[in-house]
Amino acid sequence: MKTLRLVLGDQLNLNHSWYSETSNEVLYVLMELKQETDYVKHHIQKVVAFFAAMEAFSQQLNEMGKRCEYWKINDAQNTGDLVENLNALIVQENIQQFEYQLPDEYRLDYQLIAFCKTLNIPSIAHDTEHFITTRNELGDLFAGKKMYLMETFYRKQRKKTGILMEGKEPVGGKWNFDHDNRNKFNGKVALPPDSTVKSNQTEIYKRILDSGITTIGKIEPSNFIWPINKTQALKVLQEFVDFRLPWFGTYQDALSTTDAFLFHSRISFALNSKILHPLEVINACVDAWKKDTTRISINQLEGFVRQIIGWREYMRGIYWLKMPEYALLNYFNHSRPLPAWFWTGETKMKCLQHSIGQSLEFAYAHHIQRLMVTGNFALLAGIDPNQLDEWYLGIYIDAIEWVEITNTRGMSQFADGGIVGSKPYVSSAAYIDKMGNYCGQCFYNKKEKIGDKACPFNSLFWHFYHRNESKLGKNPRIGMMYQTWRKMSLEVQEQLLHQAEINLKRIEEL
Repeated sequence: MKTLRLVLGDQLNLNHSWYSETSNEVLYVLMELKQETDYVKHHIQKVVAFFAAMEAFSQQLNEMGKRCEYWKINDAQNTGDLVENLNALIVQENIQQFEYQLPDEYRLDYQLIAFCKTLNIPSIAHDTEHFITTRNELGDLFAGKKMYLMETFYRKQRKKTGILMEGKEPVGGKWNFDHDNRNKFNGKVALPPDSTVKSNQTEIYKRILDSGITTIGKIEPSNFIWPINKTQALKVLQEFVDFRLPWFGTYQDALSTTDAFLFHSRISFALNSKILHPLEVINACVDAWKKDTTRISINQLEGFVRQIIGWREYMRGIYWLKMPEYALLNYFNHSRPLPAWFWTGETKMKCLQHSIGQSLEFAYAHHIQRLMVTGNFALLAGIDPNQLDEWYLGIYIDAIEWVEITNTRGMSQFADGGIVGSKPYVSSAAYIDKMGNYCGQCFYNKKEKIGDKACPFNSLFWHFYHRNESKLGKNPRIGMMYQTWRKMSLEVQEQLLHQAEINLKRIEEL
């Protein structure tokens, strides 16, 4: 039976059972699509990475003896629309059956389900064989419960996989070593060497420019730093294990102008495009730890394991449990436009200037830069979560909606009202200063709350709690904030609120 199998740009799993089959009747197809490049403004490095990885994957399939077509963005037959292209290919190749792997974005899932209903040939959806959990596993675990505690989910995955377990007990006697992983980078530990993985993507970059795709950010196409095939991805993973994992946990939250990546893995694009499998990553790290537990301590390893089999899988579970309604949640009814400097980095606030500037330069920022710098400011300022979603989804190379929107609407903006996080994650300048060196180089004074030189985070912090007391006042995790606020004199409260209002009115000039 002549079968067409669709491979999406984030389904680049060479170990999928599809490819163990031998049949001349199967045609695989990968397509560069305008519908995917244009639904938000993506970082140029993100578009290049996906096109390069997809093209490399198609070449690998052909080298394995598979029939694989690759439609480039500027090919004459490529309309840029997934459904139109598939219909044309089905007719052209006289296809008798259509198959696809389950998409990880709701919009594509919906589009393909609707498409299959229009076909007069059979269609089959397959699992991607990538994730440790199923789409519905989190929902089943928390059925009938109001809270979806990540820690509960994480422990369940540890027990299920046996990762870092000694029988029924966690290795090291604790499930979570997060308390040991909140250090400021002091420069006393040598930074890891820069990755040796580089490639020349000038041809793809030119193809994108010639196609008129609108992008954001910067790129050096002849010196592309992201892994775009399995060989490169495994090399970056090994570099992480060798040079970064020994200090990953300690400095995973650090904010530093010293280095864009510090001890982070740089494998998130390879993971989210499915070039790497999560267990493949975890096993490499656990094996290295077992070989030398003095070089890699348990807190370094557990912190990384928790991100992969805990947080990453948890966010996917929330996504499939709560979409599509989740994309509309706006608990605080925030509607302020995203400041223009989010697209340029041109702000006097050093923490935002650096985090946004780094994002534009590398299509990357680590989780604390996203949560406690850009996300923190957006929440304090009351930015429209729709606009923030588009920014996060576009600017980061690893941003695919299933993982982006749950982090943005949930963890970062508390727009879901507490589905993901039990409290809003906001701070004044004190936390940002505690975790890094941004404040020492800033136009604003981290200690001042009132005046033109006062750090805007300080007054906006209290303005946020004041204006949302009806929604947050009874939250037991932040009761101390309201106790502190009520102990202030009315004069001080009024000064802080007035300063915050000034900052919000001049938000484009901050």
